Amino acid sequence: CEILSSLPLQMSLYFNVYFFPLWWLITVAILYLKYPVLSDYYKFILVTIMILVSLTELIRLYLGYVGNLLEKVPELAGFWLLTLLPQLPIILFLLFNEGLKIHSLERAMHIIFAIFLSFQVLVAFFTLRRMVNTLASRFRLTEFHCLEEQCPVPG
Repeated sequence: CEILSSLPLQMSLYFNVYFFPLWWLITVAILYLKYPVLSDYYKFILVTIMILVSLTELIRLYLGYVGNLLEKVPELAGFWLLTLLPQLPIILFLLFNEGLKIHSLERAMHIIFAIFLSFQVLVAFFTLRRMVNTLASRFRLTEFHCLEEQCPVPG
């Protein structure tokens, strides 16, 4: 029995669990400070982004832990999709949109978060691919053994 879970992915998830509350606190504090100088549509966008990132990150980290440690392909695929589609573009938007009046501490936190997400996208992709290939070959071997038992070869 080969272990399919990824140690680098698990380490990244572990550190991400501790980094996310720090990122959230700093981002909310800086949002509170710069809220009066932002335009109305940026105020709405930032509040919506904070709510979306908070909910998505909790679900994403849970799926990552379950998918990696228990070697479950659907959960790891959900983790990969949640990392790739909503989280990474949102963090890149927060990092590169100059209309948001980005503070230097905020920029540093977004860069670290973007590095976490980029690393997790890459490692989760290769881990997912390895899991799918291994599980597919196990399934084919099991199917082959079942056919072999049902139809014995003459001789």
